[in-house]
Amino acid sequence: MKTKITLIILLFTCISFAQNNEKTNDSIQKLDQVLISTQVIFGNKYEAKNRTGSSYYISPAELAKFNHTDINRVLRSVPGVNIYEEDGFGLRPNISLRGTSPERSAKISIMEDGILIAPAPYSAPAAYYFPSVARMQAVEILKGSSQIQYGPFTTGGAINLVSAQIPDTFQGNIKTSYGSFNTGQVHAKIGDSKTIFGYTLEYLNFNSDGFKNLPDGSNTGFDKNDFVAKFRLNSKPDASIKQAVNFKFQYSDEVSNETYLGLSQEDFVANPFNRYASSQDDKMTNDHIQFTASHQLEFSKQFRITTDAYYNGFARNWYKLNDIVFNGDKVGISSVVENPETYPNHFSIVDGSSNSSSDALILKANNRKYKSQGIQTKFDYHWYGKNTFHDLEIGLRYHYDEEDRFQWVDGFNIIDGQMNLTTKGAPGSDANRISSAKAFAGSILYKLKYNQLTITPGLRYENITLMREDYGKNDSSRSGTNLVTRENDLDIFIPGIGFNYKFSAFTSLYGGIHKGFSPPGNSPNQEAEESINYEVGSRFNFKGIRGDVVVFYNDYSNLLGSDLAATGGTGSLDQFNAGEVAVKGIELLLNYDLLSKNAKLRLPLTFGYTFTDTEFLNSFGSDDDLWGEVTSGDELPYIAKHQFNTSISLEHKSFELNLNGRFNGAFRTTAGTEKITDANGVTSNIILDFSGKYHFNKNISVTGNIINLLDETYAVSRVPAGLRPGHPFGAYAGLEFRF
Repeated sequence: MKTKITLIILLFTCISFAQNNEKTNDSIQKLDQVLISTQVIFGNKYEAKNRTGSSYYISPAELAKFNHTDINRVLRSVPGVNIYEEDGFGLRPNISLRGTSPERSAKISIMEDGILIAPAPYSAPAAYYFPSVARMQAVEILKGSSQIQYGPFTTGGAINLVSAQIPDTFQGNIKTSYGSFNTGQVHAKIGDSKTIFGYTLEYLNFNSDGFKNLPDGSNTGFDKNDFVAKFRLNSKPDASIKQAVNFKFQYSDEVSNETYLGLSQEDFVANPFNRYASSQDDKMTNDHIQFTASHQLEFSKQFRITTDAYYNGFARNWYKLNDIVFNGDKVGISSVVENPETYPNHFSIVDGSSNSSSDALILKANNRKYKSQGIQTKFDYHWYGKNTFHDLEIGLRYHYDEEDRFQWVDGFNIIDGQMNLTTKGAPGSDANRISSAKAFAGSILYKLKYNQLTITPGLRYENITLMREDYGKNDSSRSGTNLVTRENDLDIFIPGIGFNYKFSAFTSLYGGIHKGFSPPGNSPNQEAEESINYEVGSRFNFKGIRGDVVVFYNDYSNLLGSDLAATGGTGSLDQFNAGEVAVKGIELLLNYDLLSKNAKLRLPLTFGYTFTDTEFLNSFGSDDDLWGEVTSGDELPYIAKHQFNTSISLEHKSFELNLNGRFNGAFRTTAGTEKITDANGVTSNIILDFSGKYHFNKNISVTGNIINLLDETYAVSRVPAGLRPGHPFGAYAGLEFRF
């Protein structure tokens, strides 16, 4: 209770200061909201600043500052976001919003252009596919009560990645860069709009040799391609009823020599960038394809109906070391690396220091295919009354997704540091099942604006059927002779209400309360994850200091954990009940231009801080290595209590220099309350990144980036299996050509 009171006092102190501000060009506007495309949540910073919930819009200009290819580095600037890294390049991020479980970003709604983009959002939401942020035009993050429009996950929030839009006139650009670890990027796009037709074509290649070292010198990097095409047909501008049809095609493929195998504590201290010989054959291959067709019907400036039909297909095979066998004793790699003194013979096989017998190394072909498809429509109508503004949004979605596992394991030996295949497994002999989900979702959000007060009550409904068909390990043809099925059904209403009160053009108070929800697994009668979430915040401008401060409290009645191989578990994806949990915190963002009175130069300074306090409210035994044995009062693992982010830029019409620094707070790697050390968690670190640009003219610019400017060596996680490092010092130079 004392913590809540302290947070609220801090919030209202900020408000009282802000009410005495001076006029500037940046204020909390009093304009009415306009109709927004279903492809975006806000569409711009103005809309984000006038929501009744916490909202952040990372603009094209902000994304262009550092030209990041790593979504982790992009989201670090947003308060309320917790992340733990894995590969150093952001290929498979682990994102948490307001203390949700971060593993594989499976507890937040991730979208691209308003379409759910996780491989199977309901039945298998772990984000083994994540869109390339390098091709995005903007990134939108929404937390608070109004996120109930963007389920199914409504506890922490939603992230929408906005891809490059069709331009109004003919234009294009080509960006290239090259630098450390033979890391290269080529990004090209072109587009145009005519009276009734528009298009954009885009290609992105991102590749690297990687910064880790195998004993045989093999490549530890990746190569990823991305192609996007968009086409639009629209009615003439003078049409009484405006219509537009948009088509989007996206395809990507990736080959990455990435592993689940990290390092033991001793070996990480000695050389954190080494990899063990037993990971030499580990490789992830995947491809993703998306088709969307959208129809927009605008009857007037007050009424619009938009309908999207979508299909996402994702196929991947992560072929990787899974178990070690010595004298018939099979042990998972996570246990071997975590306890090398307990398994010295197994560990000597892992690091390749001793020769092994046949089938001593078990590599799993973690082969899966995903499908996600559906149709969604949104009705948006607003009208005016005396001193009032009304807006009604109704959304409907029918969705189907599935995860198809058809997996096998192969046996290898290791002789003089080289692995050799000794037994080839039969496809489908390790896992042979389909998990699927059918879901109907509806939402209604009503906005009432009366003078300075805006209230937005809303309600979401989810009807979900989760199923699993297990054909067994001896029926590779799927004849159904040993078929075992199970099913879980649920209906749930998810209410929420938010408010926003504008004291002046420069200060507003907002907040809300809503129900948090996360779908359960397909085990019969398993209950969903539920919580009640509260927030209150203020946006203000005080003598040119623009700020946003919010306090939140998430009260879980039933937190769910997932058995993921990515967190050291078995990879079954079965969920388990973690009971009651409390998560509370503060999010603060401040902006100030130190040269606001200078006509030629700008020196914007940004500061962000996140405080997240977590607590299990009951005790239980967890088989998931991410949590371990839990005692009431323990903190959640992989959630840092403190995070800071600050950046300063020197901007001129001919050049810009940008410096970003972030403090990544320490976090524990299993539930507990003991002091966090190198032996039981991941300790804090400070990382600096630098970027610069020089514009020769309006068409040509040169760019430079330095990642980890001070060459800090630091750990980022202990999962999937052992310690792994963050990106070391890396320098990159590039060229941009616009036409």
